[in-house]
Amino acid sequence: MSWNQDDPPPTNPYRAPDWQSHQFQQVPTMPSPPPQPPKRRSWVLPTVAAGAAVVLIAGGAGAFLLYGKPAKTTSGDAASPATSQSATPSPTRPVMDVCAMLPAAEAERLVPAATVDKRSREADYAVYSYCDWSNRRISHGEFWRSREIKVSIAQHKPDGPSTGRAEAQQSFESERGFFNYKAKNQDKPDEPGEKNYNSPVRDYAGVGDGAAFGQYTWRRDKLLWYSFGEGRVRVDDLVIEVRYQASQQRKDAKMLSNEGTQSISEENALREVGLLLTHLAKSAAEWKKAHPGQLAHAEPSPSPSATPTAAPTPAPTPSSSPTVMAQLPPACKRMTPAMIKLVPGATERARANGAAGMKETECRWLNLNVPAGEGRRRIRSVLLTIQVFSNRAGAGDPTAALSNYSTKLGGARFSESSGIGGVTWGKIEELKGLGDAAYVQYRVDKKNTVFNGSADVVVRLGPTVIQASYAGSDLGADEPTNSPKVKVLGEKEARDGAMTVAREILASLAKAGLKND
Repeated sequence: MSWNQDDPPPTNPYRAPDWQSHQFQQVPTMPSPPPQPPKRRSWVLPTVAAGAAVVLIAGGAGAFLLYGKPAKTTSGDAASPATSQSATPSPTRPVMDVCAMLPAAEAERLVPAATVDKRSREADYAVYSYCDWSNRRISHGEFWRSREIKVSIAQHKPDGPSTGRAEAQQSFESERGFFNYKAKNQDKPDEPGEKNYNSPVRDYAGVGDGAAFGQYTWRRDKLLWYSFGEGRVRVDDLVIEVRYQASQQRKDAKMLSNEGTQSISEENALREVGLLLTHLAKSAAEWKKAHPGQLAHAEPSPSPSATPTAAPTPAPTPSSSPTVMAQLPPACKRMTPAMIKLVPGATERARANGAAGMKETECRWLNLNVPAGEGRRRIRSVLLTIQVFSNRAGAGDPTAALSNYSTKLGGARFSESSGIGGVTWGKIEELKGLGDAAYVQYRVDKKNTVFNGSADVVVRLGPTVIQASYAGSDLGADEPTNSPKVKVLGEKEARDGAMTVAREILASLAKAGLKND
């Protein structure tokens, strides 16, 4: 489906590793997994960290070379002496900084907090300068957004009697012909369900030396859903190529799937391409005026910048030094009678944590030696995390809570019905009638120091996200906690316990008017 957004458009999971000469190579890539939320401090069981390293190998397939360099010809525009450069490199040749040619505010609007990759190289026919702005993991409410701008500027060299300007004009006209060919000869799908569309060529009058043009491409198949706008403009001996990609997908979508993917619409893509071409053509004309008759110098390619063009707003995460509270806060204290039934003889502990826009409280009830008959013991634990989100004015922020909840659900779906290294995860069940949204998932840990079975219930209610966990195991009084003989807490008991914790905290918070007291 196309996406017609009101705010700045997002970008897609379709990335080319490099542009060769003045040509695009398109290599589809699989979407990457969502970042896992920071793990809660593991009080469920001492020294237990129920985690797993998951390695995804996302392979690109099927590079498509869109067009080649046209045959040489001596026809073209007549050039003034100032545009007939020598192909011999000069130590004083100026550098063309493509990244500086796009206004910073425009780059930030289209690709917030972008990583910038700048490079250049010299070939037989032209000097190529590139700049890419990319951010494929933008958190926006319930969605992960992906955006990218790719710009290439080719400064064409003279070839015999043909001037650099004539060479550039020839390349420009050849590419326009190719765009028209794609629009009139749509690719036929190879498999059922595949769809491909290339829009008619759109002219941008008054941009560069004559009309610039653009085209929209939309593609759907089993693995990839993407769309982008691209365009060309000529300024003297410079041919500028632009591509803008934007897409988004729900955070709770299944991994390695196209579920819920939305990509930029035709109108929005062509609008943004036109604006980019306008900015770049103006900057290119200024560069030519400042360096008449000079050929750009190709600098050694640096590594992609790890510093974004603008610092991203950090997600609210707990600080590294939580405060241990002398006693349980009121919201947890009211739950104690019910928690003692789940964890007889429990030791209680609470910690407070927070960051800008988020206050977090953790409460736990733990007993490593619950009597279970002669020569037997049980380990039982309740861990409760309450996160309350607020905006800059200090008011509750349900949107931030929704984003956090969606991230947690997306991470849970990534591990659903899977296992690695002795840790297995069960299916996710979304729960009705519990807060604004809720789900439960069972997990078995036979990897870490204390083997256990546990269930997590995650609830969203207004500006609050709650994670309630109930965990445990049965074992011999002197048996090691990671013995093969340990009997982990079963799924039904774990889920029932976690549901009890979730209902109790919701009732307790309701008494306090949903304030984390």
